[in-house]
Amino acid sequence: MRETRSDGELLRVIAADGDRRAFEELYRRYAPWLAARLRGRCSDAGIVDDVVQETFLAVWRGNARYREEGDVAGWLWRIGSRRLIDILRGDGARGRMRQALARLRHRDEASAEERVLAGVEHGDLAGALVRLSPELRAVLQATVIDGLTTREAAVLLGIPPGTVKTRALRARKQLREALA
Repeated sequence: MRETRSDGELLRVIAADGDRRAFEELYRRYAPWLAARLRGRCSDAGIVDDVVQETFLAVWRGNARYREEGDVAGWLWRIGSRRLIDILRGDGARGRMRQALARLRHRDEASAEERVLAGVEHGDLAGALVRLSPELRAVLQATVIDGLTTREAAVLLGIPPGTVKTRALRARKQLREALA
């Protein structure tokens, strides 16, 4: 029976030797997770599939280098979220994405990430997050949890960068007051 290799080992072998089996193993581990997470940001299955493929293609070609800082899932999410933003900057995709985001913002069912955020148990953080407006929570999720820049969050959310900054300030202020 073969020993399961760590994510770091897989990435080292892929980068050094172009090991196809290691790449396939990494893909099987993370592609479904990445696709599910991207679907929370984009309802267009074609765009999500393209982003997943481009993310792993960047890993295979060595365009994205893992520096062994943080976990591999976070690193792949960062690559994928940036690829999604690049695709959304395209003329045709921008309009489709804004429509998709509008539908996502107004849905009744909470996303998996929203449920996880609501389940955080550090003081009354969960309650404070739930009490934020959806617009403020979306900005916090994009900038804090997903690690996007203000400009990237603006593209993703379909709002001006200044609005992202203002909402982030308001969200932090409301959280400080709620947790004080």
